[in-house]
Amino acid sequence: MESSGDSGTLHFRLAAGDDFEWAAQLMASMDPWRKLGRDFHQRLSLCRHPEYTLLIAETAAGRLACALMHQRGVAGSPYLASLAVLPEHQARGVGSAFLEFCESYFENARFFFLCVGSFNPRARALYERKGYTLLGELPDYAMKGASEFLYVKRVAP
Repeated sequence: MESSGDSGTLHFRLAAGDDFEWAAQLMASMDPWRKLGRDFHQRLSLCRHPEYTLLIAETAAGRLACALMHQRGVAGSPYLASLAVLPEHQARGVGSAFLEFCESYFENARFFFLCVGSFNPRARALYERKGYTLLGELPDYAMKGASEFLYVKRVAP
């Protein structure tokens, strides 16, 4: 699938080859994963886990973002475990376009879930702009002193 934005024409594809290491390094190098203490090896293990799907967003110039999803992560519905965009491509529509692609990736899904930390207001604002509804707060879930907010969006009738 393709999408156009400020960063050029985006192409979305399933990860292959060294994409797993690239995605793990991207996530391990930035917040919220650094703040949560998720290192490269932990991220790489999850990226390679057979129950997860790793997608890559790229332009002709190279990779810009990755998304890690579990097909039946919450109540049998897809769950976005991670979405990471290179810092120089943030706030340019890459994350929004990639999120829309992720929402449609699993054909028979009616709902799409994700969590976001209380310390990540930019991500919360993006998800709320994209139509996600807050289901609940999980205090001290991923990190002591912070909450995870569980969101859902209906993606099919």
